[in-house]
Amino acid sequence: MVPSILFEIMLIGLLGIGSQWLAWRYRMPAIVVMSVAGLLVGPVFGIMDPEEDFGNLYGPIITVAVAIILFEASLNLSFKELRGLGKPIFRITTFGAFIAWILGSLTAHYIAGLSWAVAFVIGGLFIVTGPTVILPLLRQSKLKPRAAKILKWEGIIVDPIGALLAVFAFEIISFFTAQNPDGSDLVMFFAASIFAAILGWACGRGIGWMFETGNIPEYLKSPGVFIVVILCFTVADEITHETGLLAVTAMGITLANMGISSVADMRHFKENMSMLLISAIFIMLTASLQVEILLEIFQPRIIGYVILMMFIVRPLSIFISTIGTDLSLNEKILTGWIAPRGIVALTVSSYFASILADAGYAGASIITTLTFGLVFFTVVAHGFSIGWLAKKLHLSMEGRPGTIIIGSNDFTVELAKSLMKVKAPVIIVDSSWERLRKTREGGIPFYHGEMLSEQTEYHLDTTPYEYLIAATEFHSYNALVCTTFMPEYGRTNVYKSSPYLMQDNSTDDIVDKIGGRVLFKEDISMDFLSDQVNNGYVFRQTTLTEQYDYNRYLSERDEDTVLLYVLKPSGKMYYYSEELKMTPEAEDIVVSLAPPNKKNKKIQEKLETQRNSNQ
Repeated sequence: MVPSILFEIMLIGLLGIGSQWLAWRYRMPAIVVMSVAGLLVGPVFGIMDPEEDFGNLYGPIITVAVAIILFEASLNLSFKELRGLGKPIFRITTFGAFIAWILGSLTAHYIAGLSWAVAFVIGGLFIVTGPTVILPLLRQSKLKPRAAKILKWEGIIVDPIGALLAVFAFEIISFFTAQNPDGSDLVMFFAASIFAAILGWACGRGIGWMFETGNIPEYLKSPGVFIVVILCFTVADEITHETGLLAVTAMGITLANMGISSVADMRHFKENMSMLLISAIFIMLTASLQVEILLEIFQPRIIGYVILMMFIVRPLSIFISTIGTDLSLNEKILTGWIAPRGIVALTVSSYFASILADAGYAGASIITTLTFGLVFFTVVAHGFSIGWLAKKLHLSMEGRPGTIIIGSNDFTVELAKSLMKVKAPVIIVDSSWERLRKTREGGIPFYHGEMLSEQTEYHLDTTPYEYLIAATEFHSYNALVCTTFMPEYGRTNVYKSSPYLMQDNSTDDIVDKIGGRVLFKEDISMDFLSDQVNNGYVFRQTTLTEQYDYNRYLSERDEDTVLLYVLKPSGKMYYYSEELKMTPEAEDIVVSLAPPNKKNKKIQEKLETQRNSNQ
C-alpha cells in the first residue's frame, strides 16, 4: 500500500497524465491505457485502493469531478453546430435513447438474470456514453465533422438523461411496489428535474451577465465559473439525486450560446482541467475495484449481456431512431457501433447497487460487476476499433497532416501548390477577394473570411489540419493569430512569417517574441520569399538515401536555397524553423525553395530579353 494519502494523490496524477502521454506517443486509446494502469495499481498488485483510502471523501470527489467534466463538455455545445444535424441528433437523444432503454432492460432481465425492477433501472443508466469516454476517442480518431458532432452531442446530452432515467425508473418501481403507493415522490422527481434545468439556465445567464457587464475581474472569471458550477450541481443534487448533472449541462449550454468572448478565452483552461480530472477519475475508479468483481466479469451471462448490448441493442436503437434522417449508411454504422460507457455509468450504478440491494431486489448484487464489464469491454473494443472502422467507412481524415495558411501572396500560393503535389491537405484563408485571386486561379482550396471571426469557427472545417501558418503582411496580426490558436494546435505546430524588416535590420516591435515559431529563419521575410518566387526560384523535392544523406545534401545545395519542410515516410511533416531539433534521415523528402538550374536560368533570361525588347 502507498505510504500516505499525499503520495497516493501524486501517484494518481502521475499515472493519469502518464497514461495520456503513452496513449499519445504510441497512438493507443487513452481510456484503455488509463483503465489498465488503474487495474494494475489497484486490484492486481494492491498498491492502492482510493475508495478505502479516501473514505467519505471518495464519493464527493468523484461526483464533483464528473460535474465539472460534464459542464466543460456542454460548454462546447453551440446550437450553430447543429446546422444540418438537428434532426438526427434529436432523434438519437430521444427516440434512440428510449429504444435503447427498453431493449437494454429486456436484455438485462432475460440474459443477465436481473429482476424486472433492477433491469429497468440499469437499462436506463446504460444508455449513457458521456464526454469522459467519447471526447478522448474523438481526439484520437480524427473523424470527419458530421460523425464527430453526432457522437459528441449524443454523449453530452444523453449523460444526464441516462442518470435521470435510472432515477425515474427507480421512483416508478418504488411507487408500484409500495404497500401504500404515494405519488408525491414522482411529482417531486419531475418538479426537481424542471427546477434543475431552470437553475442551470439561471446560473448560466447570471454568470454571462456578470461577464458582459464587467462585474467580475478577469483573474476571477475561471475560479468564479468553477465555484458556480459546483454550487449549481450541489443545490440540484441535494434536492434529488442525479438532477445535478442536468443542471450543469443546462448551465454549460446556456453559456455556450450567449456568444461571450470571455467564455471562449477560458475554454482552453477548462479543457486542461477536464483532461486532468478525467485522467485522475479513471485511475481512481479502476484502482478501487475488487479482484472478485474482475473474476465475475467473465461469467457467461455477463459476457452474453455485453455482447448483445454492443452488437444488437446499440445498432438497432440507432438504425430505428434515424429512419427518415439524412444520415448516410456509413454514419449510421459508425454511430451504431461506437458507444463506450464511462464514469457516469460507474458512479451512478454504485449508488443504485447499494439502494436496490438494501431494498431486497434480486440481481442487485451483480450491478457493479455488470457495469464494469460493460464499461471495460466497450472501452477496449471501441477504443481500438474506432480509427480502423472510420477509415473503412471513409469517415476519417486520412493522409498527411494538413496546413492552414493565413494570407494569400505569391509565396504562400506556391507553397500551397507544393503541398498539394505531395497530397497534403492545405487551405489558404484571407479576407480579401483581391489577394485570393492567385489562389483561386491556381486551383487551391481557399476560405474567404476573417480567421479570428466567430463565423469562421462554424464554417471552416479545421479537422484535416494540424499546422497553422500566419503569413500576412501584418506582423502584429500574425502574432495575434498564432497566440489565439496555439492552445488548439500546440506550440510546435503554429508558425508565423518572420517579423524581420530587411530595410533597417530590425524587428517589428515585440511581435518576434510572442505567438508561434518563426517560419524557416528569422532573417527570411515573407517579402523576400515572394521576391524569390517572382525571380524564378522553384520548389524542389530531394529524397535522401543512405548514400546521399542529409549532411551531403546540405554541403552540396546552393547557398541561396531556403529549406521549407521535411516529409517522413510515415506521413509526418516538419516545417523548418530555428527551433527544429529533428534531423532528416534516409527516405525522408526535403522540400526547398531553390534557385533555378542553368537551363531554367537561360529560359528566364530569354523571357526577360523578350520582355525588354517589347517595351
